[in-house]
Amino acid sequence: MNIDVLIVGGGPAGLSAALILGRCRRTVLVCDDRQQRNRASKEIHGLLGSNGRSPAQFLQEGREELMRHESVSMRQARVTEMEPCEDGFRFACEDGVSGIAARVLLATGIVDEIPDLPGIHALYGVSVHHCLYCDGFEYAGQPVAAYGKGDKGAELGIMMKYWIDDIVVCSDGTEVSAAVVKRLEQHGISLRTEPVRELHGARGILSTIAFENGPDLSRTGMFFSTGCHQGSDLPLRLGCKRDEKGGVITDALTEETTVPGLYVAGDVSRDVLLVAVAIAEGAKAAVAINKAFLRRDGFCN
Repeated sequence: MNIDVLIVGGGPAGLSAALILGRCRRTVLVCDDRQQRNRASKEIHGLLGSNGRSPAQFLQEGREELMRHESVSMRQARVTEMEPCEDGFRFACEDGVSGIAARVLLATGIVDEIPDLPGIHALYGVSVHHCLYCDGFEYAGQPVAAYGKGDKGAELGIMMKYWIDDIVVCSDGTEVSAAVVKRLEQHGISLRTEPVRELHGARGILSTIAFENGPDLSRTGMFFSTGCHQGSDLPLRLGCKRDEKGGVITDALTEETTVPGLYVAGDVSRDVLLVAVAIAEGAKAAVAINKAFLRRDGFCN
C-alpha cells in the first residue's frame, strides 16, 4: 500500500486533518485504536455548534462524513511499526496492514493519569473530571473538590475559585507548602490532607468522599490534577524533539516536527487541550502537508 498521508489517531485532530486532505484529493489512511482521551465523558463542552453532544456521537458522525471521500480510508487498528525510508515512512499495523506513506500525521493524543481511588472509574467523565475549561462551568453553585497531591491540587483549587464558590482541596495524605496554604486561606478554600479511602456515588454522580480518618465530605463533583503522558511512543521512537512539558515541537513555518515529513496535531503537541483546538490543529497540519506536496510537484513555491 502506497499512500500520500498516514494519519495515526482518529480523534478530533486526526479526523479534521483527514477531511481537509480528502478534499485536497490526497490518498489518506486513518488508523485509530478508539482510545480517545474524552471517551469516558458524557458530553463535549466548549465546541461551537456541538455543545452537549457525546464524544461517541461526534466521532461517529465525523467518520461517516469522511467516508464520502473516496480517497480516504479508515482502519480500527494501532500502528505498531514505523520508520523513515526513501519515499517517506514505512509503517505496519497490528492487523497486518502495511505500506509506505509519503507524509505522516501523528494525532495520537495524551493519556490522563487518573487517580488510583476506589470508586473513581464509575464517576469519571460524569462528575469527576480532568479539564476545568471543559466542565467547570456546569458546577457553578455546587460543592466541588479539587484533588491533587502536594501543591498540585491546591493550585487547581485556587484556579477553580473563579468558576466555583464551594471548593475543598483534597491532598490525599500529602503536605501542601505553607505559601500555598496561605493562598488557600486568602481565597476561602478549605484543605483536607487525610488520605482518601473511597469515592461514593450513584449513576455516575459523586455524593461523598470518604477519608481514612476524619468525617466524610459531601461533594457533587471533583476535578483532579495528576498529570498525563503521551498516548503513543511513536514520537519518541521516531526521534521527535519535545518541550519541557513533553509536547512534540513543530516548526513555526512548515508545521513539521524535527523529523522531515512527520507532522503532529491535537493533544500530542501539548498546547491548549480542547476539542476545538484539536480540530483547528488538524486542519492546519493538513493544509501544511498539502502545501508540501504542491511544492514538491511544482505547483507552488
